[in-house]
Amino acid sequence: MIARRLLIPLLAMTALAPAAAQAQSADASFRALYTAEYDWRRHQQAPDEDSGDAGVRRLPDVGPAAQAARLDRWTRTAAALQAIRVADLSPAEQVNYAVYRQQIAALLAEQTFRDYEKPLNSDTSFWGDAAGWARGRFVREADYRAYIAMLRDLPRYFDQNIANMRAGLKRGFTPSRVTLEGRDIGVAQVAEAKTVEASPFYAPFHSFPSAIPAAMQAALRAEGAAAIRDAVVPAHVKLLAFLRSEYIPGARTTLAAYDLPDGRAHYASKIAEFTTLDQTPQQIHAIGLAEIAKIRGRMQEVMDQVGFKGDLPAFLTFLRTDPQFYAKTPQALLDRAAWIAKTFDGKASQYFGHLPRSRFAIKPVPADLAPFYTGGRGGPGIYLVNTYNLSARPLYSLPALTLHESAPGHAFQMPLAAENKELPAFRRDTYLSVYGEGWALYCEALGEEMGMYETPYERFGMLSYQAWRASRLVVDTGIHAMGWTREQAQRYLHDNTALADHEIETEVDRYIAWPGQALSYYTGELAILAARARAEKALGAKFNIRAFHDMVLALGSVPIPELDRRVDQFIRDGGKGPYPDEE
Repeated sequence: MIARRLLIPLLAMTALAPAAAQAQSADASFRALYTAEYDWRRHQQAPDEDSGDAGVRRLPDVGPAAQAARLDRWTRTAAALQAIRVADLSPAEQVNYAVYRQQIAALLAEQTFRDYEKPLNSDTSFWGDAAGWARGRFVREADYRAYIAMLRDLPRYFDQNIANMRAGLKRGFTPSRVTLEGRDIGVAQVAEAKTVEASPFYAPFHSFPSAIPAAMQAALRAEGAAAIRDAVVPAHVKLLAFLRSEYIPGARTTLAAYDLPDGRAHYASKIAEFTTLDQTPQQIHAIGLAEIAKIRGRMQEVMDQVGFKGDLPAFLTFLRTDPQFYAKTPQALLDRAAWIAKTFDGKASQYFGHLPRSRFAIKPVPADLAPFYTGGRGGPGIYLVNTYNLSARPLYSLPALTLHESAPGHAFQMPLAAENKELPAFRRDTYLSVYGEGWALYCEALGEEMGMYETPYERFGMLSYQAWRASRLVVDTGIHAMGWTREQAQRYLHDNTALADHEIETEVDRYIAWPGQALSYYTGELAILAARARAEKALGAKFNIRAFHDMVLALGSVPIPELDRRVDQFIRDGGKGPYPDEE
């Protein structure tokens, strides 16, 4: 009997061995593919990544040979992925496959449509990204050495981008001219700075860590000043002349992505990239209209609550013009943002079981960006609050903005992904807009449940922000696929949100210059809300909000179909989260 009992499981193990071996072999082949490609990709983006100079990385090669190499590599990678039988992979690697395939598809589409020939939009640019490195972390001499090397390499990088932009200009592949007006201010500030010390690039040399000896500080300061004078300033002077005499005057005057070369296919690729769903512009437009109708009903409830007797346009005018809703000084706006962020800290443990180790700072948007920038933006270690034009920064919207950009939004979700060592590097490091922006917008709505909105006006601010993102589904598709004018888009936001007119102008220009990206926010939020409702219904009393949130955040950044599959597994597992202390 003993021998017979042992024989049965032994036979079962023998029968399963070929399948297990096949899965192990398929996993190993797939891991080799994505590990090699992602190592190569990171080197393309930051060539000195393994040099030990953590403070600053080198500027990438964006010349013709490098672009051809990227197209070839991602074409071959896409073909290799197509040849993989997903069913042969283990469950964990099937998830990685879904995420990785979406990444490669987006990268290949960008390379195929030659997006590198348009390396800027209304509030983001290659020169702005380079200037942002001056606000990096400088701790060691090596950080300063790497930064100085980057400064000296700036002319090469700018020349390559100018050549790419000139090629885009020749074929009509540019942002709309109206979105570029005044956007050269950051270039001018560097090109026309009266002294080297006044340059934004000189910022790291104003002070040094005490661990760096005084003599070395002096040497680094002199080398940095020379690099700014001899390389940075001439590169910006050349770029400024190109922008003002050639690029901005020659940029296209149309708005729609459909008007770009192969525009319909290009916009379809952006919809796929930013929503991870197979939807037409018309379908997305209809969803946006329906959601706006729902939100307007909730807005009316708030108006009734505060006893406002007029209609919605009159209430929006009241919110835009009454001084009680606006900070008197930039510091007062920053202080209020900090108070809101700290208020969430006191509620975090009720809604999240696993918190990031990383903290974040709250700082004003840099002056050269502020006139064209969003109300705020967040990410690992930082929450930027726009203190420019305080009459466009209502306090009633600040709680929603803070939840979105700081914690539990971007400055919370992105560090959690980076700290999750269970994920491969390509999932820890890469940001998928529909997931990340959808999560951050979900956090705004979650603020109501958490009691973050202390007045009806703050709740209305949240609803206005929800309407703002739902309006993006209407406006983005309207502009890029349905012939909407800039004024028509501005009017739609004016009539359906409490955004200030200045912010409406900068926002619409952003949508014009960055087709499809605006679709990610509300699309992602709707997916998370639907997933939560499905889990709550299926699990009933077993549903644990902390476990649900931890499960969603443990994914890192995934396409919507993969989020749905993970939630289905969460339900099958009885609502157990990814961490053992959540039950």
